[in-house]
Amino acid sequence: MKKIKVKENKIVIIVNPIFYSLEAIYSAAYIFIDRAYLLLNESPKNQVAINIKGKEKLTKKQLEDLAGEFCNELLNCALRDKISKNNQKIREQIITRALFSAEETSNEKINKKIEKEKWQKDTLGIALPWKEKYGKSAQKQR
Repeated sequence: MKKIKVKENKIVIIVNPIFYSLEAIYSAAYIFIDRAYLLLNESPKNQVAINIKGKEKLTKKQLEDLAGEFCNELLNCALRDKISKNNQKIREQIITRALFSAEETSNEKINKKIEKEKWQKDTLGIALPWKEKYGKSAQKQR
C-alpha cells in the first residue's frame, strides 16, 4: 500500500515483512539514499512503513514515479535475497573446494622446493642412522 503526500513531498509505502525481508527493504532503501530521505518505521499489524521524502521538491507525477521505482527495486532486492539464500550452500561448497585445492597446490610447491634445497643433501653422511653408517663395518671388525 502506498500513500502520496504532495504537500509534504513525501511517499509512505507500507510493506508486509512476510513478503519482503528486512534485508531486501534495507537494500532497496540504500539504492534511493542519493535521491531521497528514507525512514523505516513499524506500522500496525507488524508491517514496515517506508517514508520516502524527496531531497528536492517533486511534482505528483515525480512522486508516483519514485514510488513505482522503489516498489520495483524492492521486488528486485527481495528476489536477489531469496536466490542468495537458496544458493548459499552451493557457494560455500565452491569456496571450500577452491580454498582446499589452493592449499594443496601451495603445499605441493613447498614440498618440491624443500626437495630441491641443498641443505637436504647429506654430503657428510650425518643424517644416516648409526647402524647404516657403522653397523656393517663394526660387525666385520669383531
